[in-house]
Amino acid sequence: MRIVKTTKLEAGMVTAVPVKTKHGQLIVSKGVVLDDSLIARISFYGIDCIRIEGEEEVPVAPEKPAPPKTEELTYSEQVKNSDSFKNFQSEYTSFSSEFEHILSSLISSGDSVNKDVLNKIVYPLLNKAPNTIEMFDMLHNMRTVDDSIYAHSLNVALISGMFGRWLHLEQEDMDILLLAALLHDIGKTQVPPNILNKPDKYTDEEFAIVKNHPVFGYQMLSAYDNILDPRIKNAALKHHERCDGSGYPNKLTREEIDDFSHIIAIADVYDAMTAARSYRAPLCPFQVIAAFEKEGLQKYHPKYILIFLERIASTYQNNRVLLSDGRAGKIVMLNKQYLSRPIIQLDDGDCIDLSRTSGLSIQALL
Repeated sequence: MRIVKTTKLEAGMVTAVPVKTKHGQLIVSKGVVLDDSLIARISFYGIDCIRIEGEEEVPVAPEKPAPPKTEELTYSEQVKNSDSFKNFQSEYTSFSSEFEHILSSLISSGDSVNKDVLNKIVYPLLNKAPNTIEMFDMLHNMRTVDDSIYAHSLNVALISGMFGRWLHLEQEDMDILLLAALLHDIGKTQVPPNILNKPDKYTDEEFAIVKNHPVFGYQMLSAYDNILDPRIKNAALKHHERCDGSGYPNKLTREEIDDFSHIIAIADVYDAMTAARSYRAPLCPFQVIAAFEKEGLQKYHPKYILIFLERIASTYQNNRVLLSDGRAGKIVMLNKQYLSRPIIQLDDGDCIDLSRTSGLSIQALL
């Protein structure tokens, strides 16, 4: 066994012990043959060195340097290097800052909010990624630890906008849905920043304060009853309610929650789970799909959660993925009954049906 710096790793080396992040998340199992994708993943998580099978190397006279190795970019790297992504990222950053300014003016001076903000902020971004694949490629590769209220709200609006397209909403309803999504978390501006931005787990008392943000948002938006559709303030109040009555603040059930609140609830949870946190990396979309499958039909409206999961899973058809045992492959067929567990064709040509293989799952997109 020997220790090798991540910058010195080469394809073909074999891990001597499991490789984990500083938070204990498994990246590569013991005994896995490294390839360029796995080495890139180890580097991504900031791991300085790992233990590799074999004896310690004995220094030898330097040899003539080998020609630089040409590495094939992963799909994610290709997206990030594309002009369309760089343009989307630039405008997203600008629009997120502009939305923060608009929301601050609304809170401090009582300025009105209307669909002009949609035409300035949301629709330009929606139009830059006109289909599901492009939009979720952009959002998936934008993830950072900086998950402000404003960036999160913009993400939820974009995801809700895709929902609106899937449902073929009329333009007026689309405008209302997008504005409701943009403003769904406005109540969080009333939560003390030292609690809201706390990197560690909330205490029971702190979580009780955070759980008041839907009520705060509803009260703030009620001041605009004469100009805002009531579905906008209802989304602020009800986006944490769940169909089985397990949500908050009022433990409403399915019939008591309006359609736009159902949609925004799903978009809100998906964005939160695929965002980076100080204590974990962004969750892979298939890990989120698995979580939704586990309890989604009880907590979320079946009509909307089934549409959402199928669309998300279909987005990554033929995508390369990393499995929990360190092997990599391509999604070749979705399983309609278990969308989080498709059939994977491994790099060696073998196929694995994850729906029939317990203890193995998709861990990351490559």
